[in-house]
This record gives sequence, structure tokens and C-alpha cells, in this order.
Amino acid sequence: MSDALREAAETAVHQCMALGAEESCAVVTDDERLPIGDTLYEVASGVTDDAVLLCYPPGEQHGTEPPAPVAAAMADADVVLAPTTKSLSHTRARKRACDAGARAATLPGITEEVMIAGLDADYEAIARGCREVLAQVEGADEVRVTTPAGTDLTVEPGDREWLTDTGMVHDPGDFSNLPAGETFVSPETANGTYVVDGTMMPHGLLDEPLRFEVEDGYVTHISDDAVREQVDAGRADVGDAAANLAELGIGTNVGVTELVGSVLLDEKAAGTVHVAIGDDASIGGDTEAPLHLDGIIREPTVYADGSEVELPTVERT
Repeated sequence: MSDALREAAETAVHQCMALGAEESCAVVTDDERLPIGDTLYEVASGVTDDAVLLCYPPGEQHGTEPPAPVAAAMADADVVLAPTTKSLSHTRARKRACDAGARAATLPGITEEVMIAGLDADYEAIARGCREVLAQVEGADEVRVTTPAGTDLTVEPGDREWLTDTGMVHDPGDFSNLPAGETFVSPETANGTYVVDGTMMPHGLLDEPLRFEVEDGYVTHISDDAVREQVDAGRADVGDAAANLAELGIGTNVGVTELVGSVLLDEKAAGTVHVAIGDDASIGGDTEAPLHLDGIIREPTVYADGSEVELPTVERT
């Protein structure tokens, strides 16, 4: 392994997870992310004798449940680190693990380059930025997002709680992505238009913007065939729940100075907003779906009950 990758793994294990010598740690990975899983396992094994590495074939899409033995190991661990090709963030397995007291961090779609770039950061400062955004949006009846590219989307959080993804996963039941840095909510309803002009799977960094229409909390129009096919595949399993407007997130990681085409990293970029379609049951909502599709939006202006929200920003290419 490279020295830089090991240093990133040490940041994850020590600073972000605060793994203790008397704790158990489950590193969950798949065949395509095994070198990263191996590195995290090696660092964790240097802290505790009760560490295990579990590897399985990549899931079909983000939100696919892991095999039952993997889910059982997650629920039995004190700390879970999950560098996987397809996200385990919005799975019942991850939620059950946290409900059982595990501290969990998922690293969906992580590459060595993204891990090195995203974990070379001051996570105390990122946590502070999350709290500063939270203080401005928490309790708002309406949050509106506009952009020069054509976004004009209004969400109503209702009774749903705004959450922070700080990367500091120190208390039982805590959960975060790594790399981290966002403040987000699963709204009760939403209306308007959003235009994704940053990053969205399966395309990565976009050459042309994608347009989405939202009515009464559901995405009713998708301009892109590939994204629409993913949502339609979800509809075959769960009906209109697959088109649920699942999340509005505000990036707070000032260490991300450019978008690179990785949803995991780019959705954390300070001064961006992301909107997701599909599952929100694991982030405070009540919709279960076999997908969670994030799209990153550049140059947003965010209003909470009409007052402009001050966003953390960096100069970005």
C-alpha cells in the first residue's frame, strides 16, 4: 500500500472512528474495493485484536442489502467501516447495526484517490461547518434552492430532523459517510425543478446538465435516459416509492477544492447542494426503496424561510 493510503486509513480509524483497543471492528468490503478494505483492516488490527475483514461480490446497485452473514457481523460490531462499490448507507443492515449501538462509516464507491483526497482534512473544522449550516436551517418551514442553471426547488422538512454528517463517529449508534461533510434532511414534501450540473451516477462528472421535475414529493420527470431507467427499475420493485424525493443535502467539506466525478466526495464539497431520489428510511424518512441516487448541484443559493443561508465555500475549478 502507499504511504498516503495508509495515512488516510489511519485518519479514518483513529480520528473519525476513535477505535479503542477493547472494541470490535468489522471492515466490510467487496472484490473491487479489497485493497482499501485490506488497508483499513491492517490499521484497525493494529489497534484491536478483535477485527475482522469481510468481502463479498459487489451489490447490483446502491442500497442493495449485503449478504446475511455480513449484516450479522455488522450488527455485532462496535465499529463498522464499509468501503464498497455500491453504497450500504441506505440499507437495513447498516441501520440495524447502528440501532444495536455500532458506530458505522460507509465509503461507497471509494477509490484510493478519493480516499486520499477526502480524508486529508481537518474533521474538527468540517464538524464545525456542519453545525453552522444546521443552525441556519433547523426549524425552517421551507427551504428553497435556486441556481443559475435553472434549479428552483422548495422542500418542506415538516417534522423531519436535519442531520449532520461530520465524519466524527464517536458515540454508539453514530453514522457517517467517509469522506464526510454535509448537513441534510429527508423532506416530507417538495416541489419545483432541480438541475444537476455537477456529478451523478452512472455518468460521473457531467458534460451536460440533467433536469428533474418534482411534484408533491415525487420526481415526475427525468431528462436523462440512464437515470430514468434506474428509477423505473426501482418502480418495478416498490412502485412510486422509487421516485421519492429523498434528500436535500448541503456540502460543508472545504477540503474538496474541485469536483472529480465521485458522488461520495463531490456531494460533500462546500458550496454545493445535492438532491437524492429513492430511499430515505435510513436518514429520517419513511420510504424504503432499492436505490438512493444523489445529484450534485453547483452554485446554489439556499433560503431558509426566505433568509439566505451562508454556505461554506472554496474557490473551485
